[in-house]
Amino acid sequence: MKLTVRLSKRLEGALRAHLARRRVALADFVRGAIAEKLGREPSMQVSAYDFGKRLFGKHGSGRNDLSANRKAILNEQLLGKHHR
Repeated sequence: MKLTVRLSKRLEGALRAHLARRRVALADFVRGAIAEKLGREPSMQVSAYDFGKRLFGKHGSGRNDLSANRKAILNEQLLGKHHR
């Protein structure tokens, strides 16, 4: 891919000085910078778990038997509600 980028004179000067100090070719520097930036960006393909992991357990009850005893727990809740 061929790419053209317009830089301000100040940014261009800073870039040229940086490249000269490090003895790096412009193309190599740009490729490395793009690869580094893409490595830090979150992937566009997010799993369902990653998408919702900040919400999982957020409103937890503290009980670890909810799935195994769901019917009994529901009955307790309903009976308690109607006996008030």
